[in-house]
Amino acid sequence: MYHHIKKLMYTVNVGTPDPRFGTMLLEQFGGANGELAAAMQYSVQGLNCEDLARKDLLMDIGTEELSHLEVVGTLARMHLKPMKKKDRDAAEADPMIAIAGGGGVNLYNSIGDPWTADYLKITGELDVDLRSNIAAEARAKIVYERLIDYCEDAGSRDALQFLMTREITHMKAFTLALESLGKKPFSIGRISPTPGLVDQYFNDSTGQGEMGETDARGPWNEGNGWEFVNPPALQHGVQHMEQNLSTKSTSALEAEKTMRKKTA
Repeated sequence: MYHHIKKLMYTVNVGTPDPRFGTMLLEQFGGANGELAAAMQYSVQGLNCEDLARKDLLMDIGTEELSHLEVVGTLARMHLKPMKKKDRDAAEADPMIAIAGGGGVNLYNSIGDPWTADYLKITGELDVDLRSNIAAEARAKIVYERLIDYCEDAGSRDALQFLMTREITHMKAFTLALESLGKKPFSIGRISPTPGLVDQYFNDSTGQGEMGETDARGPWNEGNGWEFVNPPALQHGVQHMEQNLSTKSTSALEAEKTMRKKTA
């Protein structure tokens, strides 16, 4: 059961509206890493969740994300307000918002692409979904950082700082919920991976690049049970070359035999 209270979770104050920045803010309103996507992802995951404790977590945070959507929408609307006054310069910041939307917000991202449920990551596997949520919060945190970088209005920056901080709060909660399941980090699903193959690291990017790139080694491909494997593609290429040479040699011998028979 949802109930709307006519009070923002964080009070928004905008000193000088900036329609161009208002358009940027729509990335967190109707974008892939925005608040609506988060609200829907966590809420639908919660509806599917049979673990009652973590279902409560998902519904709590999913509901908070709806509150964040209201904050972002209000902030964007305040920055877009000059479009309501038929300000031509403001309208040119984003003609679609000015002409089609009358200077209001809609479920689009910062370049006008419509919101889509394709943004949502919902598998029905609790541990997998929690990992997706941690990544979603990390991406949203970075987007808020970039918005802060492009924002000159102090009140707007304060609101964005609040929203950015809550992303870390949610990341912490999801991480602890995942850890509390007591599953091994790479225990995904029910079917075990193929022994041996699962510990092979294929060195598929080789050579030295023009920007100084080299074949790097680290804990992701050495030690800890890793088997470092030379590029399978190159191995296949060598085998293919050898097979071609062998085939050509055989063909040459057959051709030579044929010529001898003809001359005889």
